[in-house]
Amino acid sequence: MTVTIVNEQTREIPFNYEAVLKSVVNEILDMEKCPYEAEVDITFVDNKVIHSLNNEYRGIDRATDVLSFPMVQYPTPSDFSILEEDNDSFNPETGELLLGDIVISVEKAAEQAAEYGHSIKREICFLTAHSMLHLLGYDHMTPEEAQIMEERQEKALAGLGITRE
Repeated sequence: MTVTIVNEQTREIPFNYEAVLKSVVNEILDMEKCPYEAEVDITFVDNKVIHSLNNEYRGIDRATDVLSFPMVQYPTPSDFSILEEDNDSFNPETGELLLGDIVISVEKAAEQAAEYGHSIKREICFLTAHSMLHLLGYDHMTPEEAQIMEERQEKALAGLGITRE
């Protein structure tokens, strides 16, 4: 598994985010029974940058907490059987499944952590788990889909002992 994390913002992140986020990514992949080694890129930005990206890619003119840019369009979440004929979804050098990109506003994560009364570590881990599920084809457009995503996010974080401190 390759998780590349780039920090393009100035706010301090008060935990070993590289190790912790790799464990979140791995937990989601294990939980979803991904049969491949995978590659994901995570970028930390501020509200100004994510606002611009949200406007450009979603037509929403405001900052958000996280954006997901999946490389694979799954017909149903975590249906890895579609990949067997699709060599474009794999890194030709490593053979890893290219999941996509996650962009997290650390500024927005800090705001939400304070609002919800838990740590920024918990918030960034939650956003990573949430975004990983999007990269695997999950969505939350209906109440049923939202409930499934919420349950899976909480299960993954609880499995790692990352709770709402």
